[in-house]
Amino acid sequence: MTRPLSAIRIGQPSPLGASLTPGGVNFSVAAPLASRVELLLFADAAASEPERVIELDGRYRSGDHWHVEVEGVGLGCCYGYRVFGPLQVGSHGFNPSKVLLDPCARAIGGWEVYDRGAAVGGIPNTSSCLKGVVTERDRFDFSAAPRPRHRWQNSVIYELHVGGFTCGSGCPVAPEQQGTLRGLIAVLPQLRELGITAIELLPVMAFDPQDAPAGRYNHWGYSPVSWMAPHPGYIVDSDPLAARREVRELVTACHRQGLEVILDVVYNHTSEGNQNGPTLSWRGFADSLYYHQNARGDYLDVSGCGNSIAANRPLVRRLILESLRCWAVELGIDGFRFDLGIALSRGEELAPLEQPPLFEEMEADPDLADLKMISEPWDCGGLYRLADFPARRVASWNGRFRDDLRRFWKGDEKMVWSLSQRLAGNPDLYGGHPAPVGRTITLLTAHDGFTLADLVSYDRKHNLANGENDRDGDNHNNSWNHGVEGPSSDPRIENLRNRQIRNLLSTLLLAPGVPMLLMGDELRRSQGGNNNTWCQNNPLGWMHWQPDSDDLALRRFVQRLLALRRRLAPLLNPEVPFGDGPPLRAADGSLPWREWHGVELRKPDWASWSHCLAWSLQDPSRGPLLWCGLNAFHQPMQFELPACASGWRQVINTGLGADQDLPEQPPAFNSSSAMLESRSLVLLVASPLVATPVVG
Repeated sequence: MTRPLSAIRIGQPSPLGASLTPGGVNFSVAAPLASRVELLLFADAAASEPERVIELDGRYRSGDHWHVEVEGVGLGCCYGYRVFGPLQVGSHGFNPSKVLLDPCARAIGGWEVYDRGAAVGGIPNTSSCLKGVVTERDRFDFSAAPRPRHRWQNSVIYELHVGGFTCGSGCPVAPEQQGTLRGLIAVLPQLRELGITAIELLPVMAFDPQDAPAGRYNHWGYSPVSWMAPHPGYIVDSDPLAARREVRELVTACHRQGLEVILDVVYNHTSEGNQNGPTLSWRGFADSLYYHQNARGDYLDVSGCGNSIAANRPLVRRLILESLRCWAVELGIDGFRFDLGIALSRGEELAPLEQPPLFEEMEADPDLADLKMISEPWDCGGLYRLADFPARRVASWNGRFRDDLRRFWKGDEKMVWSLSQRLAGNPDLYGGHPAPVGRTITLLTAHDGFTLADLVSYDRKHNLANGENDRDGDNHNNSWNHGVEGPSSDPRIENLRNRQIRNLLSTLLLAPGVPMLLMGDELRRSQGGNNNTWCQNNPLGWMHWQPDSDDLALRRFVQRLLALRRRLAPLLNPEVPFGDGPPLRAADGSLPWREWHGVELRKPDWASWSHCLAWSLQDPSRGPLLWCGLNAFHQPMQFELPACASGWRQVINTGLGADQDLPEQPPAFNSSSAMLESRSLVLLVASPLVATPVVG
């Protein structure tokens, strides 16, 4: 039954998207080069034809924006657009045969009829299009669930995939909630008990699951169809209006557990691919505005996904900032990690900008002022800016840290000096000084690459299951299988692998910076050697929920290691100006200093063939506070120790068995030297600093 016609008014250009008014809904969208726009109203999300078409001519235009107020409609109204205008160079651009999704829609309907293929070419996609759904724009209730606001120095991030974390045999989540935001709520206590302070979620903005090879599913979600709407696959309730509510439920639950929520956001590209891809949203409104193109109209690509967003342009920046505010202010999110974020610093013709306007406006926005901002400092066009990332408040993933720790423990030559720089806060990368707090994220593993268990079990990637003939995924992993490719029944190999995992984790969590852990690394989760599980919505991409005794022993080790890090946080703070030797001036006499050692005190071996390093922190009044030795050699090594008047306690010794490698009650260590087993790490701490048990 057709509803009675509603009155229409000129409306307002702001706010963008569909917003409730006292009498109906105001619709506003940017289409600078369009000559005419049609607003399509649908009876429901599955409707194959619009119930009403409202034509917008120049009267409904303010500058670059087209707008109209429709009375008599409200929450849940389903809508789309057709946009008319000239074809651009290269015969792409406006395509009025396509129904377009509002780039600012906060909810999406029509997934049950959606067909990605119908969005390509000149055939109408009206019966299989995605539709915007009018929602509220309420602010998150921070009075009921305040942001935890952990200081950077106390932060530990845990990266996970919402769809994969609560799936798999043994998962303690009700079947109907597995792979959803609500399912994640059920296991938050386990994450909190581990000792992390923030969860970093792989993309939860709506993405195209059909953007994958035939017969496969886009699992990770780096294929956005919207920057505002939550992904429906992670929502329990089928009503599109429920999606925002369920996001708020998760954020509220996290805040009450003391956990911050950081989103992995994809603003560098969209699911529309290159100029031959589907017309879903952005392309149909402003093809040449949103995407970098050359003079022929071909898309320029530094994302590896067919297109690159022109974030230097004002209208594009406005949409990205609107998205950030939507998630932060309306849904309560505490921070963002920008996928290939350095691509957002590129200007016209992809030239890198020293002062990219998007980041300047982000940092000047009061609604975003107290959020954590993180970025990948590289893109697929070869731009890599780590220490000089062009934004004051954005931390960078430290790929050098990851690679150097892997190579040292693998036994590569010429790595001791590089390791010392990572342990000292990366002064070689940051102009001779340790990286300031909140500027570098230290990591060993992430979703993109091997898990920690696979890092010590495979020499090469095994990605045939992805359907791309093993071409995808990084070929340079700095991994080592320790003698056998993949699973091994040899206890010597398994013991060595377990020791190496502990070596890597201990080095990560004893280094300055903000550490990040990958989902399941604390339980030796494996992906079978696949280092790019982007299309694996199956046990390869799911959490490990059936741990054996060795897995549980590693989890206890990680839990105690994080508790130890909290206790030693003042000594691992890069803002404390440790020197590399005793103070030269009396005025500096109250400051502690770091000393480097080899197997002999104060004689570090920086030679290319060296595989051993030790370091200590000295206090002018208390003497040595801690000593750490790292032996990546294939034989045991005897290290001299500095004398500690208060007595040493052995807190970590990865050469020992499970639960003895990091015991709750660290034993006294009364010796002038320490024998480090081959490929092991030992940490000694002055007794007063660990007088009570180290428990998570």
